[in-house]
Amino acid sequence: MKQTLQLKTSQHLALTPQLQQSIRLLQLSTLELHQEIEQVLSDNPLLERLDDPLDRSVRLLADGAINHNAATPGEAPAPGPGANGEEGAGSSGDGEGPEGGGAEEGANGDGGDAGDWGEPGRGNGGGEEDDGRPQLEASPVTLREHLMEQVRMTCSVPRDCALVELVVDALDDNGYLEEALDDIHARLPEELEIEFDELRTALSMVQSMDPPGVGARSAAECLALQIRRMPSVPMVTRRMALTIVEKYLTWFAQREFNKLKKALDCDDEDLREAQAVIRQCNPHPGAAYAANVSDYVVPDVIVRRAKDGWSVQLNPDVMPRLRVNSLYAQALKQGKSETQLGAQLQEAKWLIKNMRQRFDTILRVAQAIVDRQRNFFSHGAVAMRPLVLREIADTLGLHESTISRVTTQKYMLTPHGMFELKYFFGSHVATEAGGEASSTAIRALIVQLTGAEDPKNPLSDSKIAEMLGEQGMVIARRTVAKYREALKIPPVSLRKSL
Repeated sequence: MKQTLQLKTSQHLALTPQLQQSIRLLQLSTLELHQEIEQVLSDNPLLERLDDPLDRSVRLLADGAINHNAATPGEAPAPGPGANGEEGAGSSGDGEGPEGGGAEEGANGDGGDAGDWGEPGRGNGGGEEDDGRPQLEASPVTLREHLMEQVRMTCSVPRDCALVELVVDALDDNGYLEEALDDIHARLPEELEIEFDELRTALSMVQSMDPPGVGARSAAECLALQIRRMPSVPMVTRRMALTIVEKYLTWFAQREFNKLKKALDCDDEDLREAQAVIRQCNPHPGAAYAANVSDYVVPDVIVRRAKDGWSVQLNPDVMPRLRVNSLYAQALKQGKSETQLGAQLQEAKWLIKNMRQRFDTILRVAQAIVDRQRNFFSHGAVAMRPLVLREIADTLGLHESTISRVTTQKYMLTPHGMFELKYFFGSHVATEAGGEASSTAIRALIVQLTGAEDPKNPLSDSKIAEMLGEQGMVIARRTVAKYREALKIPPVSLRKSL
């Protein structure tokens, strides 16, 4: 076969670097977006941020000289919906140099205010230099530190203190001793000549410390330790509660009250009093000392009631204000800079444009969601209507993948709470009238029905399905069970009480 060279012309789609950046910024969360911006700011000297913590407006705000809603000289006012605070960045990003958005004031206007910090009688009311000093949060006390402080106060023999510290180090975050005493004793060096009874005594000392229940080897032992340290409980009730946690804890957890009354030979009132004592106990005594950092979410959009319905606006606190540095822009305009800065200028303009497009798209999608879920904002989750991504995509003329990126890890603050944008999308269930009901609304109805049920005779999944059918919603029992488990509502047997 003879080898030949051929040229073939074809068409195909390719993502430009600008489009790739736009897609990447669109799918980032608020935290990831600010991390991306900080990286770009460190790599591109032509880009600067107006809302930097060292910026003039922030310093004046910390000094108490301006109102948080006032616009500072030389800066664009607070951004409105869909503008993301880049008014100054938009004009200077076009390569017009110093004419873009008051760049001279941002670069040179800080000099007159730099001395305000050292002048007496300004900002803090004069003389009180410590008023603006930040208050640092004390480091949380761990469970080990709390226990070792008690050891230092109660234990005087060094050998006993070392054994107690050994037991404390073997506790988990919940305060339980997961490793058996035999295993702890087996790995101790023989030359120390430590008897097993000494280790058992050290464990007893740990179990007598605060918080009650620490050092337990099981849930039953943890509850029993706490019940024994309740002096205000009557002796009969305490003895019955101890018997339940030590012998019949499984029946108690499964709410087998008839079996418990037969085994304990008691009536409903006695069992109810013992149950109240057990519920006062904490099955995880060491969890209160765990160093868990609370996570919080900052909304991307805020929904408020307006005269003509519900309005959506972007959250200005999550909208970075960017612009092109005026000095570098002027140098490029006069042709006195390196050619590499030209590429960085183009990258800065792309980022500013893509940032504006990102927030504009989020606002459009959020407004479209609110327009279709007005009943939710007026009446709550029970009024949620079915909604799919394609419906929003067709309305806005966007692709479903774009709507998916916008609604992922983007949050909306509403009068009913904080919700991810994906919360407003859900499947549907047919109704007897031929319409559709949202699965979110059905979940809300299940919560209402189980919350209003009789604790002595809770509703079964079949009964809930029947009650929903009376409201015109055709739903199977297994679907109710699936929604109930997703809502973390226990089954009927675990919701029954005395």
